[in-house]
Amino acid sequence: MARLAGVGRAAVSNWRRRHADFPKPVGGTETSPSFALADVERWLRDQGKLAEVPLRERVWQQVTAHPAGPLTALVHAGCALLLVHERPTGWLERSALPDDRLADALPTALEEVLTARFGTPRSVRTPTAADLAPSLPLLRGAAELAAQLGGARQAFEFLLGRHLDANPRQYTLTPPGLAELMAALAGPSPRTVLDPACGTGGLLRAVDRAVDRAGTLHAQDADPDLAALTALRLALHTSAEIRTAAADTLRRDAFPGLAADAVVCHPPFNERDWGHDELAYDPRWEYGFPARTESELAWVQHALARLRDGGTAVLLMPPAVASRRSGRRIRADLLRRGALRAVIALPAGAAPPYGIPLHLWVLCRPGADQRPAPELLFVDTTGVVPDGGRDKLPWPALQSAVLDAWRGRGDHPGVPGVSRSVPVIELLDDDVDLAPARHLPVPAPGGSAAGLEAVRDRLGATLRRTMELTPPPAAPAGGAAARPLTTVGELARAGALQLRAGGAGTAPSGHPVAVLTEHDVLAGTAPSGTLPDGPPEEPVLTEEGDVVVPVLGGGSVARVVDAATAGVALGRNLQLLRPDRTALDPWFLAGFLRGTANNRRASSYASTATRLDVRRLRLPRLPLAEQHRYGERFRALAEFEDALRLAGRLGEQLVQGLYDGLADGTVLPE
Repeated sequence: MARLAGVGRAAVSNWRRRHADFPKPVGGTETSPSFALADVERWLRDQGKLAEVPLRERVWQQVTAHPAGPLTALVHAGCALLLVHERPTGWLERSALPDDRLADALPTALEEVLTARFGTPRSVRTPTAADLAPSLPLLRGAAELAAQLGGARQAFEFLLGRHLDANPRQYTLTPPGLAELMAALAGPSPRTVLDPACGTGGLLRAVDRAVDRAGTLHAQDADPDLAALTALRLALHTSAEIRTAAADTLRRDAFPGLAADAVVCHPPFNERDWGHDELAYDPRWEYGFPARTESELAWVQHALARLRDGGTAVLLMPPAVASRRSGRRIRADLLRRGALRAVIALPAGAAPPYGIPLHLWVLCRPGADQRPAPELLFVDTTGVVPDGGRDKLPWPALQSAVLDAWRGRGDHPGVPGVSRSVPVIELLDDDVDLAPARHLPVPAPGGSAAGLEAVRDRLGATLRRTMELTPPPAAPAGGAAARPLTTVGELARAGALQLRAGGAGTAPSGHPVAVLTEHDVLAGTAPSGTLPDGPPEEPVLTEEGDVVVPVLGGGSVARVVDAATAGVALGRNLQLLRPDRTALDPWFLAGFLRGTANNRRASSYASTATRLDVRRLRLPRLPLAEQHRYGERFRALAEFEDALRLAGRLGEQLVQGLYDGLADGTVLPE
């Protein structure tokens, strides 16, 4: 409703309370009700709050309100969009028909295009005329949306992405950055690729950019709807041949004779009912029969069984698989025969479950005449992520660290604390523990005795600078002077400043945009986030002299944007104040906004958080020259604060480095 009317959610809640004729819920729960789209549109139009429903919102509402459910709606829309993509003339001819005739004409056309694209048998069933009847407004709208967004692929990605965003707990997704890394590890231009647990097709979507266009993408998933969506998604992205199946992969393998160049897989974790009892004599268990608690090792061996000799498999794994005692014999055999080539530790936040630092396993199917690999590569990327950076991982840096180590294995000794190749013979002990952290000793923060000396020198210089910046003794004012006050809200209404809220916006495809996050403002650090890809939506970009204020948490913080931070996007839970420089000094504004009493007066309190109403913050009415005097003092205080922060970070680095150096013998106690 908020999107339809172009307002915030709070406005809709107010309308429900204030207007007796507001539409009644037709479903859902008391706390999350559902409403009929037609009723809502009628009410908004009668109230003068609805000029025109955007096409994308209308089509999306048709998906969510479909009588057979949103997944069926997405499959039907995907079929129609594939027809638009593959045979645009055929769609135009049929779309000119009235609804009753269109429903009868579409199944034949869809059968032809689905068979041509996916062959038989396939996971995308051709809908009947009766199936399509309730979907016709959606199909016409989806085709119109494709014309508006620039193609059938963009329209389907928008609808599928909106559904996934609206139901985050129903699906285990592989983030795009991780999918691209796994695709790169799988090798350049493989002709045949398999994902045996494809979900919504994110991994194969990343691989298809590198796969030979004459090649084949194979996908299987136990959920028929997800298998169908994956097929349609891939068909709209690539000209490669696509073969998908809907069945339990471990129990009913749909591709038993496949010898793929690459396998990529984000399997389900910690399954107990994976088929342990009925699959005891399955020929896929070349490296040992997995225990009931080792479902992930069953997926590893399935991937190896579907590779050609020399093919590569990349699997996302929970970290426990590298060290559980119940799997040590299989791990040992994977090492002895040269099947396991690398174990890569990812930082927490790389993929769900986001609180766990997951691993990537890179495997290669050994050929009959191939000698086992003498070493196993370990990579630990947790040090690549700065403190507090879990919300938005630096995927380009992570990918570079991993791929440099993978492509350069055997040619260099590795990077201390990040990568190292370990002889297999050293790993074949009683535990066969393959956790990278156990084989990659973390270097001291300074890197060496010389590095620690450099940190010490920087700390000394920073402390001296801090002493220089220490504020002079405070001059007593002789009592609080009565000054005329104004509020941020009044200044905004008078045009002396602009108010903008952060959090919205997307990045153009392939053009990452840095984001100033709430953590960056609180910690005084450089922008650490990036905007997500998606349908074009303009973010709020900072300018030099803007004042940024966090609105959650009850702290007294305000940051003036400098030249280095200008041009980045504004993150969530941040409010931007853009002063008219002819009327307001930015540092004067920021300084008074940080007053503790000021923040208390402008804050509201909920059960779990404190929220700052920026419009209620007050500051004195002073001439611009007097504002500059205050602003210079506030600027000096901010510089002093930055120096103290840097000194604290350098001090922690030096202390921990000395502890580590003394403990591991790289520093002597003299």
